[in-house]
Amino acid sequence: MQKIIILDFGSQTTQLIGRRVRELDTFCEILPYNKFPQDTEGVIGVILSGSPYSVHDPEAFKVDLGQFVGRVPVLGICYGAQFIANCGGGRVEKTDTREYGRANLQWFDAANPLFQGFDDNSQVWMSHGDTITALPADCHVIASTESVKFAAYASDKAPLWAVQFHPEVFHTTQGKLLLQNFVVNICGSRQEWSAASFVETTVAELKEQLGDDRVILGLSGGVDSSVCAVLLNKAIGHNLTCIFVDHGMLRKNEFAKVMEAYQGLGLNVIGVDASEKFFKDLEGVTDPEQKRKIIGRDFVEVFNAEAKKITDAKWLAQGTIYPDRIESLSITGMVIKSHHNVGGLPKDMHLKLCEPLKWLFKDEVRRVGYQLQMPERLIKRHPFPGPGLAVRILGDITREKVRILQDADDIYIEAMHNYICPDGEPLYDKVWQAGTVLLSTIRSVGVMGDERTYEHPVALRAVTSTDAMTADWAHLPYDFMAKVSNEIINKVKGVNRVCYDISSKPPSTIEWE
Repeated sequence: MQKIIILDFGSQTTQLIGRRVRELDTFCEILPYNKFPQDTEGVIGVILSGSPYSVHDPEAFKVDLGQFVGRVPVLGICYGAQFIANCGGGRVEKTDTREYGRANLQWFDAANPLFQGFDDNSQVWMSHGDTITALPADCHVIASTESVKFAAYASDKAPLWAVQFHPEVFHTTQGKLLLQNFVVNICGSRQEWSAASFVETTVAELKEQLGDDRVILGLSGGVDSSVCAVLLNKAIGHNLTCIFVDHGMLRKNEFAKVMEAYQGLGLNVIGVDASEKFFKDLEGVTDPEQKRKIIGRDFVEVFNAEAKKITDAKWLAQGTIYPDRIESLSITGMVIKSHHNVGGLPKDMHLKLCEPLKWLFKDEVRRVGYQLQMPERLIKRHPFPGPGLAVRILGDITREKVRILQDADDIYIEAMHNYICPDGEPLYDKVWQAGTVLLSTIRSVGVMGDERTYEHPVALRAVTSTDAMTADWAHLPYDFMAKVSNEIINKVKGVNRVCYDISSKPPSTIEWE
């Protein structure tokens, strides 16, 4: 299979490069900068990412360019461009001011294959403290901006291109075209990576890998584990047993609704109501991280106890997706983010691990869901935290607080499904993630009828995003917000004030805890 190798030098946007390449129906693999594979079968090109370091920093990441330069087409981005220039005898220097933000190509070589089809004055996005002030002797400039002479360059001897801007980000308006020129026109991608081809090859691989073995899968109700379950069911049918644990902090009636949806898909699902255990162990706990640890520990205990009843099981399947694994890799000696699906299995389970979605990004998982003809409402579900509403309740957890939040959140989310925008699309589908937060450590004064109330406020949260790495608050229609606020206050006992969170990420996070 053809693939592009993306070497990660620690940039926050490396995953975006990968997603843009996948959008071109081309398989790519993101690897730490120092893990270029010895087996290069199928590799048609290499992309070097940006980095938080300067090429002059003693701890800067370095790679032997001889492993691939001259052998396959290479594209350096930002730090990648500067690293290539520095290694080739060019000059990279500190600038007086950091070059960050929008810029426009004042000149580019329209005949160069990297800029085929580009518009005059095309907007690009800069983000670097160093700049290239002299090119290697065997390279020539192919694009400039007002303040950056060597905004892009190419080699005279090897199939090598480099840009000091970021084509992977939204603000580079023709960034996708540049990547298409590189991946398709220069590297020669046949663009064979698709949801249909993934389903076909993965089902065949699963049948060969698993044979007649019994497989256990933990379901969460989210899109990743759901698509994983349907894919496995297509491959091995009744040999798959799914376990869905209810920790008591799901959305309103979610356990029953999800169980019904799964059974409608023909899945063999065991539902476990373990809410009593979780509420007992969370009693009096207010620290968010402690809540997460308790829920994670209890989930493993409950799941393991149920899984051990299936004595002939040989595999544990997980809905781990590619970003989970990338975030759990460390190239700096410090893990960026530990994911609950990454890091091994409990030793006493004695099961082998099966991860059918481990190469997919979130949007690809959804496309596979459509290919498998799963219900649209299940595929389009917003991300939901593993600990559930426990991390959307500020303070300690009680059944009454969960009841209040479930009722308020149910009104909010259902209203999003029912509000149809002018283009005919439900408001829910225009938002990356939405949820309600109960400020249970605060009481607010209100008036209902002739009576004074002293109850809790709730905060509504809705964000737009493409990958959750960054997010902006969603500009919801005023009439929608007014109706939701009024309905929550009138119908949810315990709430007398509704607020809307207009914080973006960064500096805020999507979840409050």
